[in-house]
Amino acid sequence: MRIVLVGPPGAGKGTQAQFIASHLSVPKISTGDIFRANVSGGTELGLQAKQYMDRGDLVPDEVTIAMVRDRLGEEDARDGFLLDGFPRNVPQAETLKKILAEWDARLDIVLELVVDEDEVVRRLSGRRTCDRCGRIWHVDFDDKQDDICDDCGGHLFQRDDDKEEVVMHRLEVYRHDTAPLVQFYADENILVGIDATGPVEEVTKRALAALRPLEK
Repeated sequence: MRIVLVGPPGAGKGTQAQFIASHLSVPKISTGDIFRANVSGGTELGLQAKQYMDRGDLVPDEVTIAMVRDRLGEEDARDGFLLDGFPRNVPQAETLKKILAEWDARLDIVLELVVDEDEVVRRLSGRRTCDRCGRIWHVDFDDKQDDICDDCGGHLFQRDDDKEEVVMHRLEVYRHDTAPLVQFYADENILVGIDATGPVEEVTKRALAALRPLEK
């Protein structure tokens, strides 16, 4: 099965991608993983991407797409995959469609994790990271009364990209770039929305229920 997972920051895409891919026995492919593999491997594409990443710039579409094409061409992805973080916009989606068509393949389903923006802000702005062990705690979900890590005694701090104003900006970017992508896949009749609120296990059940009719 070939799946794309979309949703705003804080929707839980990374967590759900891991569970769904494991259930279907297909590789979970994220642009972050692909970037790291190419950079650490010193590939030509990795060296190109690193120049942009080191400057804090977005990696251009043509480099990202070339990396994704290479990854999807690997043996473990021949019969299926789950894409997390790609495509991010309509041009990338159109290119992905062409790549798959070259291999006489197509996407089976696009799962959209649907969550209210207020909930996204609460989830992300409430996160605190331990400066010693790196564990992430949440001021609401973990009932934390202090800024000390219960695991190692390290100090908890709020990462810059978890600050409310930054989260609001990320949501604005998502609405601008990715909302048209959702409509693109709706027009392709392969978009299914999943309520991404509630316990992780419940969200996973909803996602797997949506996939069940497609499982062979």
